[in-house]
Amino acid sequence: MQRRELEYLSRQVNSAEINGSFYSLQRPERYRAWVEQTPDDFVFAVKGGRFITHMKRLRDTETPLANFFASGVLALGHKLGPILWQLPANFAFEPDRFDRFFRTLPRDTHAAAVLAGKHDDKLKGEAHTDTGKNRRLRYALEPRHPSFHSDECRKLLQDNNIALVAADSAGTWPSFEEVTADFVYVRLHGDEELYASGYTGKALDEWADKIRRWRRRGKKTSDAYVYFDNDIKVKAPGDAISLATRLGVEGRPIDLPS
Repeated sequence: MQRRELEYLSRQVNSAEINGSFYSLQRPERYRAWVEQTPDDFVFAVKGGRFITHMKRLRDTETPLANFFASGVLALGHKLGPILWQLPANFAFEPDRFDRFFRTLPRDTHAAAVLAGKHDDKLKGEAHTDTGKNRRLRYALEPRHPSFHSDECRKLLQDNNIALVAADSAGTWPSFEEVTADFVYVRLHGDEELYASGYTGKALDEWADKIRRWRRRGKKTSDAYVYFDNDIKVKAPGDAISLATRLGVEGRPIDLPS
């Protein structure tokens, strides 16, 4: 993302999802630049690396997780929002494997800094293992296999306070709408065409109703992080603003805090 593009975006919306971290380890200076280019209340969701989800397939993840956190994620400071783990479509639910992975995840930034200190030489440049004020970490999981429709999966996610992503993929992958954490994570990839089509007023009304219901579940109103990924035809910004208007969120609208 170009500097001026991020500066403009961050004045229109209040959160963005970092996608480059999925493809490769970033550098601390890049995360620091993103912090400097955005308002103080801006929040970044960070996509976990595909090396962990697609290549390691969540096995033997301590060192790859150390590299991920040492790569600069912690440099986001108070602007660090949820960390998203997107799974490949052929990755079925295996309770033991996911239980081990969830237990490996650090639950706050101090624990993440300790883990980051175990990085190896695969980093690009310096390691960032400083964290400042301790903050809890949130995680979301986006599966794309129907086996995740199970009571065992839902309970495991609930026990670990990990959000099951509600994703709209124009019917390409299964849809999950269970609330499993104290926040909600929504990814809208396209209404009728994956990554390309925009959302009609009716479709946005339906998503707004769903988000209202999800946020009311549980003991308190949940935070909602909503991201549009239908960017091939540059539909995402307009759709985000339209959805935020329906939800009564004025100004900078993609992340919808309680």
